[in-house]
Amino acid sequence: QVQLVESGGGLVQAGGSLRLSCAASGSIFSINDMRWYRQAPGKQRELVAAVSSGGFTNYADSVKGRFAITMINANNTVFLQMNGLKPEDTAVYYCNADAVAWGRRVDSWGQGTQVTVSS
Repeated sequence: QVQLVESGGGLVQAGGSLRLSCAASGSIFSINDMRWYRQAPGKQRELVAAVSSGGFTNYADSVKGRFAITMINANNTVFLQMNGLKPEDTAVYYCNADAVAWGRRVDSWGQGTQVTVSS
């Protein structure tokens, strides 16, 4: 199994910054990619950013130029640096990992961390 533990959420004023962290642990052989999703009240969960083990990144149009995702392969940790936060960024942010453990592909989710941006 693969466990994901997130941290770094909180309350911030519009224009501020937060940095989310997600550490993967367990019987991990390799990680293909890690992603951050978010879900606001009454809305569907959406992909925010993704990073592959090779360093390729992908962002939602709404966060391009403001958010940056990085992954430290050595300790299976992914970060989401969020700058220029807007009230519409308010949501629960979830970490997701596509990994290989015990010879099989595993899709794992963290418990979520709340990000609240006040206007």
